[in-house]
Amino acid sequence: MNRFLPLLALLIALIPFGFSSQYFVNLAMLTVFSAFLGQAWNISGGFGGLTSFGHAVFFGIGTYTAATLSTRYALSPWFALPIAFALGATAGTMIGAASFRAGLRGSYFALVTLAFAEVFRVLATASDWTRGGQGINVPLKLGFANFQFSDRRASYAVMLALLILAMLAASWLKRARFGARLAAVRENEDAAKALGVDIVRTKTMALALSGGLTALGGVVYTQTYLFVDPQIAFGVERSVEMLLVVMIGGAGTVWGPVFGAIALHIVADTTRSWISTPGFAPMLYGVVLLVIIALLPGGIAGMLRRFVGDK
Repeated sequence: MNRFLPLLALLIALIPFGFSSQYFVNLAMLTVFSAFLGQAWNISGGFGGLTSFGHAVFFGIGTYTAATLSTRYALSPWFALPIAFALGATAGTMIGAASFRAGLRGSYFALVTLAFAEVFRVLATASDWTRGGQGINVPLKLGFANFQFSDRRASYAVMLALLILAMLAASWLKRARFGARLAAVRENEDAAKALGVDIVRTKTMALALSGGLTALGGVVYTQTYLFVDPQIAFGVERSVEMLLVVMIGGAGTVWGPVFGAIALHIVADTTRSWISTPGFAPMLYGVVLLVIIALLPGGIAGMLRRFVGDK
């Protein structure tokens, strides 16, 4: 299965380029975007077992980096990509170092990350630098140099490239020595420490990589939708979606976030056309998560492994 899956996935990923319908391409783009953010979360949450409820903090850093660089300094949004990655990785390093040196793990770490995201949301709401709750409108300047595209297929191509980058990082973790240390920490921290693994450093590095990748997603979001406010940037629903994509697809796997994003968007988009009640999406996410935990603890990837017998 593993030999043919990349080729099959590539063929499916190329299908949207053959459609002129912006609506269809937009659906594909949102699915790929969710898969990318899920894979970014998976780097630390899946491979490292660092369950985070506040990954929106890194996403928000990326969104505001792109928005402020373009509106305040008139810099090309392409410069925002490396800057956002560096800021996201720095934030991950600082949050990780503070949390892991204090010995926080499990639900305590999850709540701390949620608190960080909420603090950033409050600061963004109160700050003139971010224009408070009014948010920032990015001027429409179509063109490759401005990272703005009239054709959604171009935006889809950028998001697909990001997803491939994140999946390559996940594949590297599966084979690298650092990935082995991270898996050891996830399975049993005390045993890993006894084997000489630097627990704090390993987990902090994983969170830094995850934070940097997530921030890249924030940049692409800003340049695609040209608006960001504190709720969009740091809202808890963004963090929950990242976690849910991974839990549905399979944590700690390379293809799990892709499966999870496809399944989640099929469910969400289908039910959204039937029910438009405000707040329905978070409730649906919760129900789906409970069902997955109860029936498919290994996610879709785990189920496929059992049926196909593939590692």
